[in-house]
Amino acid sequence: MKNLAFLFLLLVGLPALAQRQAQQRTYCNPMDISYRYNFEQLNEKISYRSGADPVIINHKNDYYLFVTIQGGWWHSKNMVDWKYIVPNKWPMEDMCAPAALSVRDTLYLFQSTFEQRPIFISTEPEKGKLIFYNRWMPRLPKDIGPWDPALFHDPDTDKWFMYWGSSNVYPIFGAELDKSRNLTYVGNNPAAAYKAMFWLDPYQHGWERFGPNHSDPIKPFTEGAWMTKHNGKYYLQYGAPGTEYNVYANGTYVGKDPLGPFEYAPYNPIAYKPGGYATGCGHGNTFQDNFGNYWNTGTTWIGVNWGMERRIVMNPAGFDKDDQMYVNTRFGDFPHFLPTQKVDTRPGLGRPGQSENDLFTGWMLLNYKKPVTASSTTDTMRAELVNDENPRTFWATTKNKPGETLTVDLQQECDVRAVQVNYFDYKQTIFDSDSTVYTQFKILTSRDGKKWDVAADLTKEPKRDHACAYVELEKPARARYVRYEHVYVAGPTLAINGLRIFGNGSGKAPATPGKLTVKRQKDQRNADLAWEKVPGAVGYNIRWGIAPDKLYQTYQFWNDQPNTFELRALNVGVPYYFAIEAFNENGVSTLSAVVDDQSGLAKK
Repeated sequence: MKNLAFLFLLLVGLPALAQRQAQQRTYCNPMDISYRYNFEQLNEKISYRSGADPVIINHKNDYYLFVTIQGGWWHSKNMVDWKYIVPNKWPMEDMCAPAALSVRDTLYLFQSTFEQRPIFISTEPEKGKLIFYNRWMPRLPKDIGPWDPALFHDPDTDKWFMYWGSSNVYPIFGAELDKSRNLTYVGNNPAAAYKAMFWLDPYQHGWERFGPNHSDPIKPFTEGAWMTKHNGKYYLQYGAPGTEYNVYANGTYVGKDPLGPFEYAPYNPIAYKPGGYATGCGHGNTFQDNFGNYWNTGTTWIGVNWGMERRIVMNPAGFDKDDQMYVNTRFGDFPHFLPTQKVDTRPGLGRPGQSENDLFTGWMLLNYKKPVTASSTTDTMRAELVNDENPRTFWATTKNKPGETLTVDLQQECDVRAVQVNYFDYKQTIFDSDSTVYTQFKILTSRDGKKWDVAADLTKEPKRDHACAYVELEKPARARYVRYEHVYVAGPTLAINGLRIFGNGSGKAPATPGKLTVKRQKDQRNADLAWEKVPGAVGYNIRWGIAPDKLYQTYQFWNDQPNTFELRALNVGVPYYFAIEAFNENGVSTLSAVVDDQSGLAKK
């Protein structure tokens, strides 16, 4: 009878579990994976979760995510649910900025190194099984690497290549690999095999300048090489100008041969997100999902506990009809649908006949600078800091105990669709992620602040760590108040740097902003922007590109920020076109008329 009762409960519970999984149709940056605690600063006694330099590989229609210094990798069948995999063997040290590649039935894996290290392979990466493919890659000259490597197999020629580089002195390098010698350098003479692909040129490319909004004179860094072949052309991608600050981005050079010569793409950077909550998207890779859609991964920066404290993002990408590569970061840290077919992911112009990003849900941020109260607060880590869209400010409780709460007043009834809880490691003492490291909480909603309904309960799912927990509600919750109720997080402290609530209000989207002006400076890398604020707006997206119908770049601003800005990310000699849109809790305005940069370049 007990067995029959258990079987009955199992059969009853399975549809509910399947329904919960089916409801998770969306994702939100930063990615919701079990970021590992970083042991790098153990001697300094600085504890923090981190993840950077991502590579997502589509291998046999499953997805594998490799990240710097994580002791393993993640496996997913849908790009939503990521299971952490511990391999059966690992190199002499943990992998930093690993190279990964799927060719036929085999996954190849290689680490960043300045020493002699092996290439690993696996035909069962979902089981964590690794074997040696070769024992040693020949040593390169001192300081050359290969650090931040990328492996590339050309399916049309069956030739193999490696690209690498992480420096503000050296360029991105490339070399052909000899398949007959187990993917060692051609001729087994690395000094003769490798050559420079390109250097950074911050004097011509404004976005390659270092610092916040490209304002620091430090010589910039190039890193994170990746190769994509499309329509017979080779797109050699790279990260710049450095992982710190908000302007970490990906660019590309384009050539007709895997080892060049390469030409700088005038529409660079291809992946750029300097505004919003998850700023920066550099040093990642480009891959295709099972429907043929392109994606670009990258690293977003926190940098409070340690300069290299980071998280992972992924954004829709692709190539337009002119083979221009793009990465769509418009509302890049708001919820997006995961596609179930091939879609056009270009950021559109919001007009009939134009693409309008089929993946953006239209669920808006509901809680920016809204009133919030907490059950307890430590020092100056106030509750309202979870609503300022700044990952470097945070709320902390007096004790890490169940029942601590954050309650947000949305100031109007809204349809709440999803919640993201971003934890922060404040005075943590954890240096290794084990079975005690997991997160649990409940999300409650209320229309009047008195009667509360449970909208989500993470105590009912298997235990795992959600440093950037994203919960799509099974059905929209009509609510004015949203409450986070704490259950468990490992370590002595509880801190949250972002409680982000998404959905739609019942009012109107803001009007289209007017009077956008763009004046290119004498230094063509810079332009002065100004626009007219509109009533009811929460923020604005400045959109720009190299043609009126290619406004692929986005810089997000909040309404309480100034409505003037110096954009310092432009390429010398390239004409640009700009437009603006406003958004609030209810939606997004139509896009303004497109204006040029008043430089005269567009008329030449």
